[in-house]
Amino acid sequence: MSINIGSGPDNDEHDDVMYPQVLPFVLVHAGCVAAIWSGISWSAVSLCVGLYWLRMFGITAGYHRYFSHRAYATSRVFQFVLACLAQSSAQKSVLWWAAKHRHHHLHSDTAHDVHSPRHKGFLYSHLGWIFYRQHDATDLVKVSDLAAYPELMWLHRLELLPAFVLAGLCFLVAGWSGLVVGFLWSTVLVYHATFCINSLAHVHGRRRYVTGDDSRNNWLLAFFTMGEGWHNNHHAYQASARQGFYWYEIDLTYYILVALSWCGIVRDLKTPPRLVLRNEHRLGSRVVKQAAEQLAARFNPEHIAHAIRTSLHETELSVRDTLVQLHHRADLRLASMPTREQLLAEAQRMFAKTMSLDDIVDRAHELLNEAVGFLLAAPAPVPAMATNAQSGTKGSG
Repeated sequence: MSINIGSGPDNDEHDDVMYPQVLPFVLVHAGCVAAIWSGISWSAVSLCVGLYWLRMFGITAGYHRYFSHRAYATSRVFQFVLACLAQSSAQKSVLWWAAKHRHHHLHSDTAHDVHSPRHKGFLYSHLGWIFYRQHDATDLVKVSDLAAYPELMWLHRLELLPAFVLAGLCFLVAGWSGLVVGFLWSTVLVYHATFCINSLAHVHGRRRYVTGDDSRNNWLLAFFTMGEGWHNNHHAYQASARQGFYWYEIDLTYYILVALSWCGIVRDLKTPPRLVLRNEHRLGSRVVKQAAEQLAARFNPEHIAHAIRTSLHETELSVRDTLVQLHHRADLRLASMPTREQLLAEAQRMFAKTMSLDDIVDRAHELLNEAVGFLLAAPAPVPAMATNAQSGTKGSG
């Protein structure tokens, strides 16, 4: 993680680490060591375990499935309770969290994603991104549905209040050990379990669905995050309150939500359509585009264009004829240009089963033709030796 001390207010990128955000995060971790002096009591350990699961539910059912995706409905009172429970984890306000998460889904694993391991590396996606000044602001436009509630705006302004209240209660219940072991230890554990969904769940696991990104299903993460580890499922159908789509995919958050629905506390739990469960749904245009870009990236257009230029003398085609065929999406029979069949074979190796595989291949074929055509239309680069020879000729006059 680079620290740009010289960055000033005129730096549009704001790429420097935001020190005020780093300090409390480091102190919470360092405070865990204070257990050496506070001692470790059974009551404090019980608090730690209980608060881990309680606040994890606040994150999964609150921050994520309700505030970010509106996967179910509830009353205004329980909405406020969920917000307080989620913010007791000290992961900023529900408005900030939901805005960042909605942005993530719009740009998942593209260059615009705020925490993609593909583009910024594992450590940055895990926690580094949080401390950069450019990610501190809350895009209220993305969460206008939530910003309409005055009580949520109040919590947004006092984002750490629920965490401070919980810390005080831990101290009252179990003393210094309750504060250090019960509150700080569980806070750090919840931090990193949550962060693993941004990092590890985009690196390790299985992909059942084509989602245009690197999201994966990871059963171990699903256990420790109460169902969030079924991340590829979630990216395939984001609006679902259930992320473990099959009976053997344990999703504790969903089970609790179902129980709450029996009590009338929550309602309208959304679940994936049958076509999604059977992997027979058509992918959206954005997912097709992203998957096609991944497929086209497996082939280097510069190498292809260079090979076409050097081999044109062996064919009856001119550069102009080649460009015309590329423009009309023709399947050129040039040794250097991958055919649609080759693209399809590569797609079958890359992606999970999908009804939209032909759409992905066709779009990738277009992208590759466009890229190669653009390079062929550009003036051919002059070899370095020829440039040097011309310079020498002019100089000898």
